[in-house]
Amino acid sequence: MTKSWTDERLEERFDAIDQRFDGVDRRLDRMDRRLDRMDVDIRELRRETNARFNRVDERFDKMSAEMKAGFARVDERFEAMHRLMIQGGIVIIAALLGLVGTQLGLIVTQL
Repeated sequence: MTKSWTDERLEERFDAIDQRFDGVDRRLDRMDRRLDRMDVDIRELRRETNARFNRVDERFDKMSAEMKAGFARVDERFEAMHRLMIQGGIVIIAALLGLVGTQLGLIVTQL
């Protein structure tokens, strides 16, 4: 310990420390600017993502409406076919009853 700590030496040490802190401050300022840019980028990305999801939602809604309309048309066709089958069955039953009636009428007239 031959060197003594003079005021001048202490002042040199504090100046060196101040310079280091100035360097750290500059780095932190650069990091702040980068983080600010990242915040802007993230907001823009979120805005774009939301817009794309909204477009996808619109397309799904449109497809859903088209599918519902298509199924409604299929349901109508099945209902029409069901009515036709019932009407055809009634016509067949009426024809069979008419046939049976005429056959019975023939049998009765032959007796």
